[in-house]
Amino acid sequence: MKSGFVNIFGKPNAGKSTLLNGLMGEKLAIVSNKVQTTRHRIKGFLTKENEYQIIFSDTPGIIEPKYKLHEKMMNAVKSALEDADVALLIVDINDDLEECNHIFSSLKLKVPCIVVLNKIDKAKISDIEKAKNYFAAQPYCKSTIEISALQQTGFEALLTEIIALLPEGNPFYNNDDLTDLPTKFFTGEIIREKIYQLFGDEIPYHSAVMVNEFKEKNTLIKIQADIIVQRETQKVILIGEGGKMIKQIGTLARTDIETFLGQKVFLELFVKVRPKWRENDMQLKEYGYN
Repeated sequence: MKSGFVNIFGKPNAGKSTLLNGLMGEKLAIVSNKVQTTRHRIKGFLTKENEYQIIFSDTPGIIEPKYKLHEKMMNAVKSALEDADVALLIVDINDDLEECNHIFSSLKLKVPCIVVLNKIDKAKISDIEKAKNYFAAQPYCKSTIEISALQQTGFEALLTEIIALLPEGNPFYNNDDLTDLPTKFFTGEIIREKIYQLFGDEIPYHSAVMVNEFKEKNTLIKIQADIIVQRETQKVILIGEGGKMIKQIGTLARTDIETFLGQKVFLELFVKVRPKWRENDMQLKEYGYN
């Protein structure tokens, strides 16, 4: 049996989370069209009994840290570098190839690396060939695979290549397990996703979500969560006139949480101001950024 850790690395918005969700057939990682949506390392277990268990890890997009929250995010990348058996280096086919190569080279990976050329549905054939030839010439590149994570094309070839490179070994997790993260974590992520979807460039990057209550009752699950922001002006925007925006966040999040849990949900949201929380170690730990 093949078993091992296959960790996904790349620039922000390269399609790492979309790839994880597509391979798993489950939405484990939130997605948006904004960069730096992923803040944690999120694992998904793809198991075919007696054949393979692939422990995929989605990681935050690789950036130069500007504050402590960024440092925590890059620590998640570092932990994924340390236990990878195979690395997927994902490239937006329309991105700067040299910039991607510089990032991948700096990782200094000592495991087989598959360069995954993503978004080929939005690229010219000549650009795809150029990217293939460019990365095939790099010393870290074991192979290149072309995919569209959004359209879920190229997955069969990618999985075949991954399985061929995995070591022999026993499974790390039970066959029925999909992840090692608690349901409470995914609840908070779904709420945060709605903030990324509904607001402009400032609010999502200054906000965090902390789930304080998750109680399973007979007919529904009661969830209470705080949305944390840095300034009073951000709180006013999040709440909106007459509470319009916070209601919209709650409605959209509740719908997705109910789909995720397969059960009715009562969701209560509050907005709280915590100045400079992105630079405060104690607050970062409290909000789940260990």
